[in-house]
Amino acid sequence: MLCTGKCISSTKLGDSALAYAKYNVFPRTIAMKDDFVSKGRSVSDMKAHLVLTSKYRRKVFNAEMLQRLGEIVEDLCQKWECKLIEFNGEEDHVHLLFQYFPQMELTKFINNLKTVTSRRLRNEFQERVDQFYWKDVLWNSSYFIASCGGVTISTLRQYIENQNAPD
Repeated sequence: MLCTGKCISSTKLGDSALAYAKYNVFPRTIAMKDDFVSKGRSVSDMKAHLVLTSKYRRKVFNAEMLQRLGEIVEDLCQKWECKLIEFNGEEDHVHLLFQYFPQMELTKFINNLKTVTSRRLRNEFQERVDQFYWKDVLWNSSYFIASCGGVTISTLRQYIENQNAPD
């Protein structure tokens, strides 16, 4: 058994995912980090990488706008009960890495994020944005999102294969 911190045997844990998260233990093959979050009856570690592009990929963002955008995104993540892990961007797109609960509706979150950030940035940086857009737009209507996790598929597959199946 691999573990970090406090180790207990997997037989004492039973099937409780909460115990796995609490003691940071994953029996036999995987050592997990302290990234688990719990809400209600679920324990999860769900992370997503989101990429948003400016409308027509115009190079609208400068350093000051990206810094303010990061603050707005962090505030929105707290309101949606998710955690912003990393934020960065370039002149025409931004990357977000965030952790969320399974109950969260990602499409609603993303649409709210795009609406609020667009409105606030257009108000706070009106002169800059008006150089690129004459309508009330900032974001492209599409986005890229990918789930990401702490273990590789091969490690997870090995863990599942090594389960003690009943006879």
